[in-house]
Amino acid sequence: MQHGPAVRRRKLGAELRALRTGVGLTSGEAARLVGWHQSKVSRVETGASGVKPTDVRLLLDAYDVRDAQLRELLLVLAGSEDVGDRHRWWHAYRGVLPPTYRDFISLESQASGMRTLETSVVPGLLQTPEYARAVTRAAVDALDEDRLDALVAVRLARQDVLRSQPPLELSAVLDEAVLRREVGGPGVMARQLERLIEAARLPQVRLQVLPFTAGAHIGITGPFVIFSFRNTSDLDVVVLDQLTSSLYLERKEDLQAYTEAFNTLQIHALSPEDSLDYIAGIGDGA
Repeated sequence: MQHGPAVRRRKLGAELRALRTGVGLTSGEAARLVGWHQSKVSRVETGASGVKPTDVRLLLDAYDVRDAQLRELLLVLAGSEDVGDRHRWWHAYRGVLPPTYRDFISLESQASGMRTLETSVVPGLLQTPEYARAVTRAAVDALDEDRLDALVAVRLARQDVLRSQPPLELSAVLDEAVLRREVGGPGVMARQLERLIEAARLPQVRLQVLPFTAGAHIGITGPFVIFSFRNTSDLDVVVLDQLTSSLYLERKEDLQAYTEAFNTLQIHALSPEDSLDYIAGIGDGA
């Protein structure tokens, strides 16, 4: 398990290596094309050292990579800010965002798909402003109002990925505890349940409820997120959110285990249609 930057370096390096071998170049030949020493190409491809976005552009040009989406994704992994607004809006909040949160937002803004199990709170992409404020105030001690306002603004701005073109495809399984916990009080929670019903009707959102009657389940140990990317599955990653940091799992066996766990949760959860009815029933006081 690694923190975000190390994972991104290795994933970027692995993708650059695949692109190089795909055009039939050795590392030495690639180095000569861009005017580097062979050891630099090797360090970049193994993730042993970081690489500047300008250097990534050199390699992509040398490998004749013309796919605009793939180029942008790899440049963002290299830390480029010279990309579309979808990938850089949070830089205005750098002073209030912990590095691990910035890493998470970076992945979220690049991803084509997100699968998430939530056991305690509504996913950030589906929170109302009032709910987001209550959750943030509870999660972070001694927040002054300005910083609280900024963090809530970030939470709401993240939701734009569901409205971008193409939108992020979100699949969420919510433990019933998420719906029963009165975050912010009854009024806030009632509006939040209405928001979930609205979101669940969007074509890019698949929402399922795992009722208490399902008993113990494979996700009972805690929430997780799986990010997937349109251009290459080699960049997929699992994120485990901790109290003070986030951990990233990138090994194929980890991805397979969490993917199978999520598939199992979907089987045991209510269907999307029945989940809508279930949420509405809780909102009506059932």
